[in-house]
Amino acid sequence: MRNYLIKNISIVNEGKIITADLLLKNGRIEKIAKGIQPAFAVTEINGEGKYLLPGAIDDQVHFREPGLTHKATIYTEAKAAVAGGVTSFMEMPNTLPPVFTQALLEDKYAIGSRSALANYSFYMGTSNDNTEEALKTNEKKKNVCGIKIFMGSSTGNLLVDNYLTLDKLFRESEVLIATHCEDEKIIRRNLDRLKAGNRPLTAADHPIIRDEEACFESSLTAIQFAKKHGSRLHVFHLSTEKEMQLFSNLLPLAEKRITAEVCVHHLHFTSDDYATLDNRIKCNPAIKAPHNREALWKALLDDRLDLIATDHAPHTMEEKGGGYEKAHAGLPLVQHSLSLMLHYVKEGRISLEKVVEKMSHAVATCFRIAERGYIREGYFADLVIVDLDQPAPLVAKENILYKCGWSPLEGFQFPATVTHTFVNGHLVYGNGVFDESQWGQRLLFDL
Repeated sequence: MRNYLIKNISIVNEGKIITADLLLKNGRIEKIAKGIQPAFAVTEINGEGKYLLPGAIDDQVHFREPGLTHKATIYTEAKAAVAGGVTSFMEMPNTLPPVFTQALLEDKYAIGSRSALANYSFYMGTSNDNTEEALKTNEKKKNVCGIKIFMGSSTGNLLVDNYLTLDKLFRESEVLIATHCEDEKIIRRNLDRLKAGNRPLTAADHPIIRDEEACFESSLTAIQFAKKHGSRLHVFHLSTEKEMQLFSNLLPLAEKRITAEVCVHHLHFTSDDYATLDNRIKCNPAIKAPHNREALWKALLDDRLDLIATDHAPHTMEEKGGGYEKAHAGLPLVQHSLSLMLHYVKEGRISLEKVVEKMSHAVATCFRIAERGYIREGYFADLVIVDLDQPAPLVAKENILYKCGWSPLEGFQFPATVTHTFVNGHLVYGNGVFDESQWGQRLLFDL
């Protein structure tokens, strides 16, 4: 493995920006100081005028392997991730077959070990019928990110709507419980009402069907279970103003038992965008009216929302077509999530330090990821260099790395560029060139 010396770079870490050198040795951060003179051979990188960030950690992605590899694989999507500055990911259990057994969970880790250019972890899946198997994850709590519960969302046999099952999972899980919260009964009621109008449904109907009430009631239920049992609960992809009253900023993140995530598409798009993007931005929970986006931004900046992720969910363009009811829900984002937040840095909506906090530090703290998420001596060298003064090329099919081959951000030009991505000290991506000679590592957790 090569060792690196990054010279004269602006290091963004733990709420501060300092200019210094950074020495990488054997995959870790060896030293942070000015004027480092290494006693061993290094490859030197001139960081003058650029910024060094801890690699982004995405706690919610769908990489579709096994079983749905016509739209994505762990290899293709992790490659897109590192090109965008995401050095670690946590992936969902709704593959084919769904991850309902510990053996199937370990099968996914085996795929990651031989094909993921980023570091990886995988959630254990839950159903109304696999409670005992899911709870065996307690025995692996140092090397599995958590269990995933689809609460009241139409996700086939991954739907957990039996309250006795939910109560047992929240009572007995020793690992983090991550939830997708939408109330199925409310969604069905809204859908039936619109269908009674005898008109074709469109993507603009999606936030009416999967409305604010459906999200709020399900999130409230999850929080009630967590408070009843003292569970460690993390609520994915919050999307409504009303839900913000359920979350607090009164405790430091490390002391919170209930935490919340917002995704980049809910910070960027609103229901006004269905007119031009149609089913391309159909996702669950739905992108909603503009006042919700403004409330999410406010809650992100005042720390009621703890971290930023993507819910990266690629589908083929054919699967996004065929009318509203047939169109699959989800959109691909992991290659562009950090770049999108850098756009908002340039716009003055959020500071660079806050982006680092919400996409790196907070994820590591929330999940208690061992030795990652910060730029500290001794930590793994998961690092990203960005040039805030170099606009990226327009997002276009020829530079999109997702296997599905499209992005809802096509035609958008980001004002900053990810120039280098290190994973475990390995320069996996540098100025548009990949070095695939080393795979990522399984994430470990300090529990």
